[in-house]
Amino acid sequence: MANTTFELPPKGGFSFDLCRRNEMLAKKGVQPPSFRKTGTTIVGLVFKDGVILGADTRATEGPIVCDKNCEKIHYMAPNIYCCGAGTAADTEAVTDMVSSQLELHRYATGRESRVVTALTLLKSHLYSYQGHVSAALVLGGVDCTGPHLHTIYPHGSTDTLPFATMGSGSLAAMAMFESRYKEGMTREEGIKLVCGAICSGIFNDLGSGSNVDVCVITKGQREYLRNYALPNPRTYVSSKGYSFAKGHTEVLSTKITPLKEHVQIIEGDAMEE
Repeated sequence: MANTTFELPPKGGFSFDLCRRNEMLAKKGVQPPSFRKTGTTIVGLVFKDGVILGADTRATEGPIVCDKNCEKIHYMAPNIYCCGAGTAADTEAVTDMVSSQLELHRYATGRESRVVTALTLLKSHLYSYQGHVSAALVLGGVDCTGPHLHTIYPHGSTDTLPFATMGSGSLAAMAMFESRYKEGMTREEGIKLVCGAICSGIFNDLGSGSNVDVCVITKGQREYLRNYALPNPRTYVSSKGYSFAKGHTEVLSTKITPLKEHVQIIEGDAMEE
């Protein structure tokens, strides 16, 4: 009787085929893709009468500070605002798109937007792109059901919490919240804690910096406190200004392209009146 060899199915467990592939590519000099590093500290908390959101104002591009006073608290609806961390273009585009959808919904129904509606629109959009839209959001607002605070991750997962932090400075900010947050905080106590949490992120995270923006949302009212705190004032500014003598920057080449007006005359029948 001839021996018959059967091919057994692979056993369960981890497959290391991709590890061998990556090792082979590394030996050939192929560099693996790197993560895009972003810097931000955004926070939010629920207090006695509503929700308070906070953010720093530094926008970075790698090691370069592009903007020292950008706005990271985005308008969603008159009673809903959203802090964005991640790629600035993605956070702007996602919040603007959902904000327009909420406005159309208000026109169609004649009712105030609910926070859960904004949450569902945001998480559905981010989930459909499987994390490639780099937008980490802290959504807060007050509607007919009370104050709400949610965090939305780039892959579409969400959390509902009494206080939340996101961004590269989130750990420093969370340390402040976990040690000092309490239920039923007043407006002044909440603003002080949010400002302290953002300052903690500013001073402990290189990607966060500059000023502190705060947004207070209560029933039927919102207050956007732009540049509420300035923890990093400029220590020295020359009274004479800064002038640079000609010749400090070498001109490598100069090219002048003259522009000529190009008019094209097309002959044809005149239009009948």
